[in-house]
Amino acid sequence: MMYEKCRDILLQECELIQNAVLIQEKIRAAVTEREWTDFDTHLNSMNSIENKLTNLENERENLFLVYQSLIREKVFCDNLDEKGQFMELMALLPQKQGEELTEIYRSLKMESIKLRISNDALMTYITGVKSTLQEFFDLAFPERGGKMYTKDGTHFSNDMRSMVLNRSF
Repeated sequence: MMYEKCRDILLQECELIQNAVLIQEKIRAAVTEREWTDFDTHLNSMNSIENKLTNLENERENLFLVYQSLIREKVFCDNLDEKGQFMELMALLPQKQGEELTEIYRSLKMESIKLRISNDALMTYITGVKSTLQEFFDLAFPERGGKMYTKDGTHFSNDMRSMVLNRSF
């Protein structure tokens, strides 16, 4: 029972991460092509995936706690991280089941790394564009003093890590 449930959760997480990688590519394309409506739609999809992943992670953690209480002994060390606890759990399962879950877990981690690399590449691109625009505005409008303003006239923070401005000039 525990094996099947854990396997199902891990497979669902893998599928969600693979979907997130595809959506991340669509986000990158939307940013480079300045398709802000598509960008917003893709961000909403990504937020939905994030919520689903959070729920699955919580479910998996609860599954580990239930399994720990079922075997009625303290198997998991308190000072281990999620990976360490997962590996301890795999050691308790029959070898074939443990190997299968470990393989799925590795696949999940690899897909997560791909997603992180894709996010970092997009962030590098956006930072480069921001820097180029900032330099352009500094040269073209020196009286501006390097400040950006919103459409309401309030000062805009220079930290744009999670924002793309929908403006053209």
